Amino acid sequence: MTREVSAIAVDDVVLGLWQALSRRDWDAVKTFLAKDCLYVDMPVPALAARGPEDIVKRLKMGLEPLAAYENHDGLLVSNGPDAIYEHSETWTFASGERGVLRFVTVHKVIDGKIAVWKDYWDMQSLVSFAPPNHFEALATADTSWVFDATALV
Repeated sequence: MTREVSAIAVDDVVLGLWQALSRRDWDAVKTFLAKDCLYVDMPVPALAARGPEDIVKRLKMGLEPLAAYENHDGLLVSNGPDAIYEHSETWTFASGERGVLRFVTVHKVIDGKIAVWKDYWDMQSLVSFAPPNHFEALATADTSWVFDATALV
């Protein structure tokens, strides 16, 4: 028996997640994620995270130190439980550097929760505007969240 998935419900879940992330409302972000959700930055699948707690740890590592962070809506296309979201993010560092990262994100929504989250973006874009100390801080950050998703994606 097949079950219809409402495109509106999928869209609401995806947009709700990104609105919460834009606010850096970490507790709200967790509510959109399935208990075994897989989050993968596709440029580095060996540094993925699994589950709401570890995904938020992963997100905080990159986004929490920013002076400002904003997600900008773009094209959202869904087909059943699968959604592709083309969007961008503005990152502003405390030292004044600022830049825009462009993303294509793939989500799978199951039972109203995001079960898969894959971000496709260009690492060189971030390198071009982030201050060097951003990467130095990442090198010494908590990595207890690391899940190697290389074989899964």
